[in-house]
Amino acid sequence: MRVPDLVRSFILAPCRAARKRIVVKAAKRKRLNERREAAHELRTPVAEQLLIEEIPSVSETRILCTSLGRGQFAQVAGSYSPRARVVCHFFDTWLADEAAAHCNVAGALRMPSTDAGAATGHLEIVCAPDFPAGPFDLVAIPVDPRGEAELTRDLLQAGHDRLAMQGRLLAATASEDDQWLHGEMRKVFEKVTRRPLDKGVLYLASKTAPLKKHKNFDCEFAFRDQDRLIRAFSRPGVFSHRSLDAGARALLNTMSIGEADRVLDIGCGSGPVALAAAFRTSSGTVVAIDSHARAVECTARGAALNGLTNVTVVLNHDGQVPQPGTYDLVVGNPPYYSDYQIAEVFLQAARRALKPGGRVLMVAKSCAWYESRMAELFGDVQRHPHKQYTVIAGMGRQAG
Repeated sequence: MRVPDLVRSFILAPCRAARKRIVVKAAKRKRLNERREAAHELRTPVAEQLLIEEIPSVSETRILCTSLGRGQFAQVAGSYSPRARVVCHFFDTWLADEAAAHCNVAGALRMPSTDAGAATGHLEIVCAPDFPAGPFDLVAIPVDPRGEAELTRDLLQAGHDRLAMQGRLLAATASEDDQWLHGEMRKVFEKVTRRPLDKGVLYLASKTAPLKKHKNFDCEFAFRDQDRLIRAFSRPGVFSHRSLDAGARALLNTMSIGEADRVLDIGCGSGPVALAAAFRTSSGTVVAIDSHARAVECTARGAALNGLTNVTVVLNHDGQVPQPGTYDLVVGNPPYYSDYQIAEVFLQAARRALKPGGRVLMVAKSCAWYESRMAELFGDVQRHPHKQYTVIAGMGRQAG
């Protein structure tokens, strides 16, 4: 090679490398924009979109996140950094399965992986009562300003615990004038960067030391059923955390249980109704079902607190029950959102579960829809008013 050619090669080589880097970055940017557009089509919650906008600055390879939507941040992060391991955590199995479908993941894991460093280059959707153990280099938490404050505190503390030393936590809120989340972040991290944006606020912080003090957000509470004091266990995120819901009290006051009855509690929450039923049916059994991983955990722990061995807990959201057609009583306190879609799941599950002549009890504040729909599915539909709630009762029909 002549000297001028050699010189030319030294001059052109860096240029070729630079052009290659530009092409790679352009491809990444295009892929990120495509994912952003897809996320917008799903109406990505604002807080999660703020986290997505931060992804180009993310270089970490072990990422843990939560989602207010269908795992949009996890999907974009995994696409932008193919070598990263991204774990998206949910408490609810329905949301987890919806996210798995959206992110084109085989299915939501019901148990988290034990080692965040065991593998790289893939996306996991996890449904569990707690975050995977870690360590992670980055934790991203979108916060709904209308959400449960105690759950947010719990997640921030757990996120800090899961971080490797010098790992980063990103949190975002759609509240443009937020001060509350800023204050909560400062309780956990020594230094917090606040970045006001057009539609909310993004917070960035690094783990510089282990937490000196952990707050316990779990609780036990007691309630009375007939002449018995029962202990229950509850955690943030579970319906009616720290207290007995008035709807559950209405069910307790209405339900009549035989000593050998088989009982199904759909949407058990922390389990007060299931626990009371287990005491009343001394030689019978109780199955408690919920789509929320923490709710199932709490009901199991409540049974253990009271020494009850006749309670089985099941985690699912599709209304499938063990041994359908064998239950004497089905009770439920459906949530008041989703335009009765979840209530319909409860009623269909009750119809499959009941033996002929068995009873179903559903509690609601507004009972018109329940009366109409239950009259189509069950016999002998009746109303039982209890203060601001009404328990609607029905009877299982003969198959066919």
